[in-house]
Amino acid sequence: MQIKLKTLYTENKSFILFIFLMCVFRSAVADWNEVPTGSMQPTIVEGDRILVNKLAYDVQTPFSNHSLYKLADPLHGDIIIFDSEASDKRLVKRVVGVPGDTISLIDNTLYINDQQLDYVDDINSGRFTEKTEDLLGVQHRIRIANRGSALSSFTAVTIPAGYYLAMGDNRDNSADSRVIGLIPRHEIIGRAKQVVVSLNYDKYYLPRSERFLHTL
Repeated sequence: MQIKLKTLYTENKSFILFIFLMCVFRSAVADWNEVPTGSMQPTIVEGDRILVNKLAYDVQTPFSNHSLYKLADPLHGDIIIFDSEASDKRLVKRVVGVPGDTISLIDNTLYINDQQLDYVDDINSGRFTEKTEDLLGVQHRIRIANRGSALSSFTAVTIPAGYYLAMGDNRDNSADSRVIGLIPRHEIIGRAKQVVVSLNYDKYYLPRSERFLHTL
């Protein structure tokens, strides 16, 4: 048995090394993450596979989320990927508040340090409105329900050191910091800026060619 295993290794060691290095790369450098829900619409849609830059904030130990060295901290507007202990799943949301900020939301209008953000209406479908939100210089689109929801407002909260407030761009349909609480810095594993590939769940998983390498 040992001879067979040794022979198998000898004959395939280049392939085995390639697989190992690929696993290390995906674990510590870059990976892709499937987005199965609409909580980040219209920016990210169900079926998008987004590229996760795991070196955006930290050098991590391979096969774990342990940070060996901090490279940077998340900024306003960053789309972060984090392993949420509160929800027991991996989530994708947008950073709205960083340590030291005071954040409030009134009828889906954000206030950061008493400054009201600017909005421009884009689309009104009757059920929801899509707007462009200027998040301290980061312009991106959001979706809000025209009738509002229990998530449409919250009172002012000051973000303590080591925590972030993150929200989905689909503001009335996102289990984010308004539901699971503030995001601890150590749960954040990377940042997303691009879609790799997208599959349309409603059309037999056919690829959406217009979203290949789409910038977020």
